[in-house]
Amino acid sequence: MTLSNFARLMAGSALLLSGLVAEQAWAQDTAANSAPPPAVDTAPGAAPEDGLTDIVVTAQRRREKAQSVPISITSVSGAQFEKTGYIGLTDLQYVVPGVQYNPTQGAAFQIRGVGSSSFDLSNAKSVNVVVDDVVMDNQRDNGLIGLTDVASIDVLMGPQGTLFGKNSTSGVISLTTNKPVLGKLSGNFYGSYGERNDHIVNGTVNVPIGENAALRVSAFQQGQDGAGRYVTLNRNLNRVDEVGVRAKLLYAPTDRLELVLAGEYTRHYDTSVRTPVGGPAGSSFAPSAAITAQMAALGVVANEKNTDSLDSQLGSITMVNKGGSLHVNYQLGEHTLTSITAYRETSYVNVTPADLLPNNVSAYLPFNVGKLYSNKFSEEVHIASPTGRFFEYLVGGFYNKLNATQSQVQWGPLGGPVYNAAGVGIPVLSANTGANDPVTGKLLGNTVRFTSYNETAAVFGQTKFTFTPQLSLTLGGRYNYDWNGQTIGYFDTDPVALTGYRPSFTAAATSIAPTADFRTGRKNAGHFTYRIAPQFTISPDVMLYATYSTGYKPGGIAYVGNKYDPYNAETVKSWEVGVKSEFLDRRVRLNFDLYSSSYHDFQATILTPVSTGVGGFILASAIGNAPGLRSRGFEGALTIKPTRAFTIGGVVTYNDSKFTDYVASPTANYTGTRLTNAPRWSFTINGDYGTEISSALKINAHVDYAYRSATQTVTGAMLGDWLAPAVSNADGTKTPNASYSFIPAYGLVNTRVSVAKINDTVEVGVYARNLFNTYFSTGYQIYGNLGLLHYSTPAAYRTIGGYAKFKF
Repeated sequence: MTLSNFARLMAGSALLLSGLVAEQAWAQDTAANSAPPPAVDTAPGAAPEDGLTDIVVTAQRRREKAQSVPISITSVSGAQFEKTGYIGLTDLQYVVPGVQYNPTQGAAFQIRGVGSSSFDLSNAKSVNVVVDDVVMDNQRDNGLIGLTDVASIDVLMGPQGTLFGKNSTSGVISLTTNKPVLGKLSGNFYGSYGERNDHIVNGTVNVPIGENAALRVSAFQQGQDGAGRYVTLNRNLNRVDEVGVRAKLLYAPTDRLELVLAGEYTRHYDTSVRTPVGGPAGSSFAPSAAITAQMAALGVVANEKNTDSLDSQLGSITMVNKGGSLHVNYQLGEHTLTSITAYRETSYVNVTPADLLPNNVSAYLPFNVGKLYSNKFSEEVHIASPTGRFFEYLVGGFYNKLNATQSQVQWGPLGGPVYNAAGVGIPVLSANTGANDPVTGKLLGNTVRFTSYNETAAVFGQTKFTFTPQLSLTLGGRYNYDWNGQTIGYFDTDPVALTGYRPSFTAAATSIAPTADFRTGRKNAGHFTYRIAPQFTISPDVMLYATYSTGYKPGGIAYVGNKYDPYNAETVKSWEVGVKSEFLDRRVRLNFDLYSSSYHDFQATILTPVSTGVGGFILASAIGNAPGLRSRGFEGALTIKPTRAFTIGGVVTYNDSKFTDYVASPTANYTGTRLTNAPRWSFTINGDYGTEISSALKINAHVDYAYRSATQTVTGAMLGDWLAPAVSNADGTKTPNASYSFIPAYGLVNTRVSVAKINDTVEVGVYARNLFNTYFSTGYQIYGNLGLLHYSTPAAYRTIGGYAKFKF
C-alpha cells in the first residue's frame, strides 16, 4: 500500500466521520423542540432476585444485552470457563458447540464447520480471535495464552465482515479482559494441582494511583505433563508449560476522557509430536515389517491410542508473544470517539522430528525445524452515536499491517541410520527444504525462507433505525482493500548445531526452484461487504430477528512443492433467522436460530502428494479455491434457573457443511464430501448449585458435559474401510478414501465441588477434568514411509486435583 493511497483512504474516513458528527449535532439541536422516539432498552439491567442475570456483549462494538442483539452469540464468562478446569483458549472447542480447533496443517479455529488451517503465511484466517478489540491475525497466534483475569469470551457465529477489524468469513471469538478499577485496592490468587503435574498458579492485583488512575497486573504459570513418552530420550511427550504477565494502566483525567495502556508477555512451550498409528501390513498406513518389529522390540507398538515415540530428537513448540495497545475513549458531546492502536510480535519455533526409530537405527527426517517471526501494527478509529434514538450509527476506519518471515529445514536420510555404531554421521543428507536452480541444476540452499506481508485498510459503518418501539433495522457496510505478497528464497544453514557434524546436502531431482520471475508474487484487491438485520420485539422478553450478511477473505500467493501457486479471494453469503426469549420472570432463557452460508472460491487446504525423489512422497499442505461450499444448520440454547441455588443450561448445534463443487484434480474430486473437523451434532449441558451450609460457609458444585459426533480430519470419502479404493465418479474423476482419518463420537465430563466463605474471599475444592477418561485423537496424517501418524492432547485423559482461591 502506498502512503498516498493510505492517506486518501484515511482522509475519506475523516471526512465521513466529521460529516456524521455534524449531522448528529444538527439532529440534537432540532430534537430539543420535539420529543424523541421511545428509547430501546439496551443497557444491562438488573434481573429479578431469583432470575437469570443479563449477559452483556460487545458484538456490535457497544455494550448491549446479548438478548437484544440480532446475531447468534454464545457467551462464556471467565468464571464459567474456569469451572471447566481447562487452561487454554483452544479448549473453547470443548465448551462452546459449533467451535472446533484443528491442530493440523498450521492450526486454526473453525465455526459452524468452516475454517482455514494452513502453514502458508499468506492465507488469512476464517475465524479471527479479537482480544480487547485487537485482531490477532498471525497464523500461529491463537490470541491469548493463559486465560487469566478474563471477563468474557463471546463467540459470534457466521460472517463478521462489518465491524470487527479484518473480515472474518466464519465468525469471531472476542475476548474481553478486565479493566483497572479506580479507587479500589483488590486482588485475587488461584492455585491448583492435579494428576500428571497439572497445575495453575495465577494472581491479579488492582492498585489505585491517586484519584484518576489505576494499575491492574496479572501473572500466571500453568501446565501439565503429557501421557506419552519419548522412549529413547526418557522425556515426557505432550508436556505443556505456559507463563505470562499482563498489565493495564487506566488514566481518566476527566469524566470525558479515558486512556487504557495495555501490555503483555507470554510464553508457550510444549513437547508435542506426531506418534505412529500404523495400519494393515503392506499398506501405505504401515511402515515396513522390519521397522514395525524394531519398534516393538524397543517398547513402542503403533496403534490408535499410542502416544509414545522413539525419536532421538525432542519435538517441541515454543511461542513467545509480546506487545501492547492503547485504547482512548473520548466523550464528544453525546458521541464516543474511540482510537485503538496496537503492536504485537510473535516468535514461533516448531521442532518436528519425523522418525519411527532412534536415528542410529533408522531415520526419515530427524532434523525438521521451522522458525517464524512476525510483527503487526494496527490502528482503528471509530465514532459511536448515542443510543435510544431513531437513528444510531457507528462509523470508522481501520488499518492493519502484518509482516512475517519463516524458515524451514527438513533434513534426513529418508530411511536408514544417520549415525553408525561409532557415532559418525553419514556424509550426505537429503534436504527436503532445498531446491535446485532451474537453469544450472545446482542446489540453491538447504533451507527455504518465506517472507510475506498482509496489509489491509478499510472504512466501515453500521446504522440502526428504530421505526417503532417494536421494529428496528440494522444496516452495516465495509470496504476493504488488501495488499498481500510473498517471496520464496533459499539459503544454507550451518548444520552443526542440529546434526553435530557437517554433512553435504542434496535435493531431489524433482525439487526445482521457481524461476527468478516467480519467486515473488502479490495480489491486491478491494471488496465491499454488508449486513442487513431487521428485528421485531414481540414483548419486552421476546425478540425475532433475521440477518443477511456477506464476507470476504483476500487472495494471496502460496508456494507448494516450490511451485508458484496463487489463489483467489473467498466470498460468502449468509442468512440467519432466530428468536431470543425469556420466560417465567426471567427464570427461563431460550434462544434458537437457523442459518445457511454459501461460499464461493473457498480457500481450502488439502493434502497434496509432493515427491521425496527417492520413490516416496510427503502429503504437503496446499491451498486451493473450492468453487462451492455450503454450511447450514441450527443452534439452540436453553438456560433454566428453577431456584436461587440451582441453574442448568445447554447449547446444541446441528451443522451440515460440505463441498458443493470442488474438483482439485482428476484424482481428487471432493464434491459432496464433508468438511474436516466438522461434527454434525455437538452440544453441552452444564449445571451449577450453590447453597449456604452455615452462617459463614457455602458449598458450590459444578458439572458440565460436552459431546461431539463423529468427524474426519482429512478431506475425502468416508467408506468405513481404510483399504477401499478411491470412489470412481460418473465424470471419470475419483474421490480419495479418507476413512483412516475417522474420529468416533465422544463426550467429556468435567466437575468440581468446593467450600467457600459466604463473601467469596476464600474457596477450596476438588476438580475432575474428563472424569470418565474418554480417549480421542485430534488428527491424522500419512507421512511418507512412516505411514499413518496422529496427534493427541492432554485433554484426552482424566485429570483429578484440588484448588484454592483467595480474594481481597
